[in-house]
Amino acid sequence: MIKLLFKTTFFTLLLTSFALISKAQIGYDYAQYDIGFGANANKVYGDAETVKTTPSVYVNFNFNQTPFVNYIAEVQKGTLEGGSLESQSGRYFKNSYTALVFRGQLQFGEFLNYSRSGVMNVLKNVYLSSGFGYVVNDMTSINRKSKILQNYTTPGEDKSNELFIPARIGYEIKVYNKYDQPSFKIDIAYQHNFDLTDNLDGFNTGKDNDRFSQISIGFKVALGGVTSYRKSLHN
Repeated sequence: MIKLLFKTTFFTLLLTSFALISKAQIGYDYAQYDIGFGANANKVYGDAETVKTTPSVYVNFNFNQTPFVNYIAEVQKGTLEGGSLESQSGRYFKNSYTALVFRGQLQFGEFLNYSRSGVMNVLKNVYLSSGFGYVVNDMTSINRKSKILQNYTTPGEDKSNELFIPARIGYEIKVYNKYDQPSFKIDIAYQHNFDLTDNLDGFNTGKDNDRFSQISIGFKVALGGVTSYRKSLHN
């Protein structure tokens, strides 16, 4: 009778301990891998006088070292366009570009104490990001000659490959599942890309290298590799 009572008590305590440990992990777990996709609105600041907005799309793979420290590999495909045939230089271009981007990303939740503050809980999803990119340029339409300035032509290349440095600020809205794990994310960001050369727009002139900006919105879905963080993610 005593043995039976002891065994019953022991197994009850064991099951209770497992339940408490399992419950304690709710709110701490996250997926180490995400896949994302989205769209950008692009603007080129180069050698063409007129700035235009054009679209591109992207897909990326994310490795989450923590919920707030992320490494992203991304492929972009789209159009960059600018200039006007009626401008003084006559410069106009349309670039069908492909870009590969590798970024590290730090969200404020990695160092903020957000558990007891509503403001900090909102700010924890703000992030800064940078890395490097590689863009392949293909000018599908370009004009180098001026209608206004006689015999004025701008040099450049119709096809080129260039490196650039992305500088990004954004906000990641995390949507939690029933286990308080971030299973779906909405990413809103502004990114400014600093070209290391001067042929993004097909024109090689002036003192400064080309730049292009992107306003983006994207969505990420957790793939798996669930692990635990040192503090609760939800609040």
